[in-house]
Amino acid sequence: MEIPSQEIHIMIDNTISRRKERKTNLADAEPIVLMSVLSSLHAGYFRISLSLCSQALLWKIMVHLHSELPSMAYYLLWYLALATQVSLCFLYAFKCIFLFDMVKEEFSHYIGVNYLYAPSISCLLLLQAAPMIEPHSVLYQTLFWIFAVPVLTLDTKLYGQWFTTEKRFLSIMANPASQVSVIANLVAARGAAEMGWKECALCLFSLGMVHYLVIFVTLYQRLPGGNNFPTTLRPVFFLFFAAPATASLAWNSICGNFDTIAKMLFFLSLFIFISLVCRPNLLKKSIKRFNVAWWAYSFPITFLALNSVQYAQEVKDHVASVLMFIFSSMSVLIFISVMLLTAANSKRLLRRDHVLWSSTGPKDK
Repeated sequence: MEIPSQEIHIMIDNTISRRKERKTNLADAEPIVLMSVLSSLHAGYFRISLSLCSQALLWKIMVHLHSELPSMAYYLLWYLALATQVSLCFLYAFKCIFLFDMVKEEFSHYIGVNYLYAPSISCLLLLQAAPMIEPHSVLYQTLFWIFAVPVLTLDTKLYGQWFTTEKRFLSIMANPASQVSVIANLVAARGAAEMGWKECALCLFSLGMVHYLVIFVTLYQRLPGGNNFPTTLRPVFFLFFAAPATASLAWNSICGNFDTIAKMLFFLSLFIFISLVCRPNLLKKSIKRFNVAWWAYSFPITFLALNSVQYAQEVKDHVASVLMFIFSSMSVLIFISVMLLTAANSKRLLRRDHVLWSSTGPKDK
């Protein structure tokens, strides 16, 4: 006689253990995500705040000259620029604390070192565009020195290397991003001129312009440094006209009017802009895939628009007014376009940029 066998299934409730495991995983994941963001972040991301701050300065000047423009747009832009700059500064400060070796690697990189000027440039532009701080106030002057001292410190380090350090000569290290250092000095010169510190402004202006001429001539000769420049970073070529445009703005603030020298610098930046626009194949490969370097299209156009506004105020004819309208509209449209593209590609925004670190440029040994 056979006894039928019965299968007994025992269900063990693991919900409590699973919850604990999930909480542990989430707790472990948070610092991993933060470290991933910090490792992907580099000083080139300050191109975003650079564009926002320069756009805020453009709107400040335009609203002051044309009262029919909405002042609310200017205030929103300035506070957005402030929030972006503070966020990027905090993130980069955390990177300096937790991933200092990567910051050192960036400092020794022939492209990355130039963008260490970008935080100071953004802060100086944000200060000049501020709606509530007067240039002659103690707060303005204090903040100016806080933001300008890093520029002078980097000048001493970077410019000194070019003529004293072996394997760091300008003929080897020069690339289009080298003009960021020039722009930093010229923006600082404009800030000093706004406070009435003419001697300080002339000092910073001369420092920037002398090195601009040296860098421009070096790059014009197509020496090895420029040949090592990655294709993805070609939007940085717009710095070629951003530097003389910023110089024109600085000289206008120093002299108090848009004189002949300011006009010459404006015409030079206009010519270089037209030369680049007439060569779309130069930038064709760099726009196939979104990269944070696309923000390099925005702020140089904004500097050119600021120049056109000052030029139209001085000349007061139809051609100057048309130029002001064209470049101001172009600046706003490019800024909005890049912002929308950044929002649409937000998942790619904080991926590690292998292009910058894998480029075969000279490095310190």
